[in-house]
Amino acid sequence: MTGNICGERFVVATFGESHGKCIGAVVDGCPAGLALTEEDIQRDLDLRKPGQSIVTTQRKEEDLVEIMSGTFNGRTTGAPIMMIIMNSEKDSRPYEVLKDTPRPGHADFTARIKYGGFNDYRGGGRFSGRITASFVMGGAIAKKLLRETLGIEIMAYTVELGGLRARGFTEEQVRERYSNEVRCPDPTVADEMKRRVVEMRGKGDSLGGVVECTAVNLPVGLGEPVFGSLDSDLARMALSIPAAKGVEFGSGFEGSRMTATQNNDQYYLEGGKLVSRTNNSGGILGGLSNGMPLRYRIAFKPASSIAAKQKTVDLSKNAEVDLVVPGRHDPTVVPRAVPVVESVTALVLADHAMRAGMISPVLKQ
Repeated sequence: MTGNICGERFVVATFGESHGKCIGAVVDGCPAGLALTEEDIQRDLDLRKPGQSIVTTQRKEEDLVEIMSGTFNGRTTGAPIMMIIMNSEKDSRPYEVLKDTPRPGHADFTARIKYGGFNDYRGGGRFSGRITASFVMGGAIAKKLLRETLGIEIMAYTVELGGLRARGFTEEQVRERYSNEVRCPDPTVADEMKRRVVEMRGKGDSLGGVVECTAVNLPVGLGEPVFGSLDSDLARMALSIPAAKGVEFGSGFEGSRMTATQNNDQYYLEGGKLVSRTNNSGGILGGLSNGMPLRYRIAFKPASSIAAKQKTVDLSKNAEVDLVVPGRHDPTVVPRAVPVVESVTALVLADHAMRAGMISPVLKQ
C-alpha cells in the first residue's frame, strides 16, 4: 500500500499536486443511503480555502468541488465517491528559479533525492499544504456520516498562536470558533493573535501554534489495540498534515509532570452511567474510547515559506547562496489547519466505527 491511502473500512485515497491540474480524493466504503451533495462538502472546503483574510496566503482559489461518482438522486450508492477541485489560480514561474535551491523548512531537498528529480517541485508539489483540501473532501463525508448515525460532533479550534494561549473559554464560544479570522474561541486573545500575525507578516516572518480538537458522543470501545489503537491512528493522521510536528492527548506532556493521584481519572455514577470526574486521558484508555469526550492537540510549526532572507545551497553550482522566497505566503498555517484537523479526526473515527460494526453498510432512509 502506498502512502496516499488511509483507512481499512472507510478508505480514502488522495491525489494531485499544488500546481497540477487538480487535486482530489476517492472515498471507498461509505455506506449506501447517506444524503450527500456538493454543498455538504463545499461548506468545509470554504473554511480551509486560501485568500479569506490577512492572516492567510493571498492565493485565491475558489476550491469548487465536483462529485464525479458514487452518488445518485442525492444519496451515496455504496460505490467509490470521487471528488475533484481544479487548481485555477497558480503562478509556477517563481519555482523555476527555485528548483535547484531547496527552501529551508520544506521537502524540496528530500523529495528531489527520493524521486531522482522527477518530482513536481512547483509550489511544493505533493508536499504542499494545498493537498489538505483532499483531506477535507473525505472528512466532510465522514463528519456527516458520524453525525447522522452516531450523533458524534467534532470541533477543532486554535488554542495557541505565536505564544499566545486561549484560556477559560466556554463550549458556546467553541461553537462560534469560525467567527474570527484565527478560529480561536477566546475573543480577547483572538484579537491579540491576529495583531501578532499581522506584525510578523510585516517582518517577512511567520508563526506556529496549537490546534485542539474535541469530539463528543463517542461510544465506548472504538479502537483496535495494539497497533490500531484509536490514539495511534489519530496521531498518524494528525502528523500527515503538512507542518504538524507534535501530538498530545488529554493532559499530554503536562501529565508526565503529575502524580498518578493527580492524573488518574476517577470514576463515579451519573444517572446510572459510569463517567470520570476529570478527563486527563483525553477520552482514550488502552487505545479504546471510554465514552468521555475525545480531546487532543496538534502542534504546528511556523509556515516555512517566508519573505525574509535565508541561507541555502544552489545544488546546480554546489555553492552556498542567499534565498528570498517569492510568492504569496501564509504568515501562519494554524487558522486554516482547524478544519483540516476536524477532517482527519472524522476520517479515523468513521473508519473505526465501521470496523466495530457500529455503522451499517446500508443506511435506513
